[in-house]
Amino acid sequence: MIAPHPPAIIAFGTDADRIDRCLSMTTSPPEIDRRTHVLLDLDGTLSDSSLGIGRSLQHAFRECGYPPPTDEEVRSVIGPPFEIGLPTLGIPPDDVARVVEAYRVRYEDVGLFENEVYPGVAEMIAALAAAGYVLALATAKPQHTAVRIVEHFGFTDAFAVQAGASVHIGSGRRTKADVITFALGELGIEPGPHVVMIGDRDHDVEGALLNGIDCIGVTWGFGSEDELTGAGAVAVVDLPDEVAPAVVATYRPVRR
Repeated sequence: MIAPHPPAIIAFGTDADRIDRCLSMTTSPPEIDRRTHVLLDLDGTLSDSSLGIGRSLQHAFRECGYPPPTDEEVRSVIGPPFEIGLPTLGIPPDDVARVVEAYRVRYEDVGLFENEVYPGVAEMIAALAAAGYVLALATAKPQHTAVRIVEHFGFTDAFAVQAGASVHIGSGRRTKADVITFALGELGIEPGPHVVMIGDRDHDVEGALLNGIDCIGVTWGFGSEDELTGAGAVAVVDLPDEVAPAVVATYRPVRR
């Protein structure tokens, strides 16, 4: 069931102020111009990538001399950049790059294909395209990897733009906000109520807010409804066939 929620902001360092400033621009008024563009996350939104990411992370931890994470711990770090997630699993910040390199050795070979499209997602993409929306991928996964996965699933032609993160930790596009900014630039559009982000984690919501656009959360991925609403999602849906109706819906302005 579609459940609109007034956004609430979680403080994350200096980004909290930027989110607060953008909030007034992100909640659509009762009468808005028709939405034209939909940005879609990859991991946890289009596909369940937990098997390949989990096996590759466990391989990397062993290779680097750390106890491998449990499956539950792996799920907790899927989505945001690894420099954010891996320290929560006991990797010292100054060793994250080494673990990520070991991870990529396996993931780029076999892990990225240990991945399944969620039931109903192909139909969701088709429905959004049939409704006339311009679709773009916006993922914190490295762009060259995301392009390979989208091609593997046969979704390439559905996306006008495929925007992903930069490869090197500490430089280029590493946050979801950076990726969304890049996607908007590649699409040649300004942020506003005509654009909406679809994602499963709080960083999808926060990245959208920092760019002045709405985010609709999905619960079939790696985040929870509480996580998404707490970050400020304008609506949360439980099934892929609820996404298109949520995209066309309008939401009450937030009174601050």
